[in-house]
Amino acid sequence: MTMTPTMAELEAQQARLHLPRFDYAAAWVLGAHMQAEAAARKLPVAIEVTHGETPVFFALMPGATPDNPDWVRRKRAVALRFHQSSLYMRLQCEQHGWDFARRFRLPEADYAASGGGVPIIVDGVGLVGAAAVSGLPDVEDHNLVVSALEKLLVL
Repeated sequence: MTMTPTMAELEAQQARLHLPRFDYAAAWVLGAHMQAEAAARKLPVAIEVTHGETPVFFALMPGATPDNPDWVRRKRAVALRFHQSSLYMRLQCEQHGWDFARRFRLPEADYAASGGGVPIIVDGVGLVGAAAVSGLPDVEDHNLVVSALEKLLVL
């Protein structure tokens, strides 16, 4: 079983994952890393990478359900709105006993505080997009995105 990171661990992780640049080509490479990992492990996931709110990469892997693209969209919305991972926002709400939708007055149909949405931040620029995965337990969704971002950092 995958252990859930702490909020402090997620903050450190996000700081470590700032990219030097991010364009459509980098978005495609990031998505391709996640797709290759999902294919190798036969993971039934939806994958999306956006530049801003514009989808640049999308894949629906074998075994994924029609609900997974909607979950990806809702997790991405959280990452873009809060500049934090959707897993971080879930943990923050749990820590404070908040109902996410009620606390932030956001429609549940458009936002999901469940791991798998990760903001893409460029050094000296800030938020430029998001990557999201849905189909696994939420911490595993999150980890698939993080693993691909780590690979992008060493290119």
